[in-house]
Amino acid sequence: MSEQKRAPETGGDASENGAGVNEATAEAEALATADAQIKSDDGELKRLEGEIANLKDKFLRAFAESENIRRRAEKEVQDAKTYGIASFARDMLNVADDLSRALGSVEETTRASAEGPLKALLEGLELTERGLGKALEKHGIRRIEPKGEKFDPNLHQAMFEVPDPNVPSGTVVQVVQAGYVIGERVLRPAMVGVARGGPKAEATPSKEAGAA
Repeated sequence: MSEQKRAPETGGDASENGAGVNEATAEAEALATADAQIKSDDGELKRLEGEIANLKDKFLRAFAESENIRRRAEKEVQDAKTYGIASFARDMLNVADDLSRALGSVEETTRASAEGPLKALLEGLELTERGLGKALEKHGIRRIEPKGEKFDPNLHQAMFEVPDPNVPSGTVVQVVQAGYVIGERVLRPAMVGVARGGPKAEATPSKEAGAA
């Protein structure tokens, strides 16, 4: 009896090959999906980082602006405390000038020999003048007596020149009226006479430098 030829069994191999292709496709799709997700996450992360950087920049700008406002407010308050009495102080300088002129009109011999009510009056005027000077200093008002200093147009007002070859030109040789500063500002310049004809005065710092 002749043997029948068997057909090759290929069904199992085809099924296995198909399953393998499907698995490879699924893995490829999963990898593609994961890669897309990673790229999406990276994009979202960059977007969030950009927003954070932008918010940080806005915060720093706002903080800097608030600090500037705070400093300006503090300076305005300080200036108001220091210079708010400037008008009143100018009026008080007139009182100081009157006291100084009143005492200056009394000759030294008369003052030395004064007795009784006249002596008490002179002592009272001197005491009042000293008290007024201390009160002005207490509120930041300083007197300028620049005799012997180099003329400073920011602090002094030249009334006349004094020819003197022995004194450096530009030196204050006479104070007609004392000046005053309040804080760092000139309340009233000192009225002075300035030397002319001598060697040029050296640029030495004034006692009230920086008060202009």
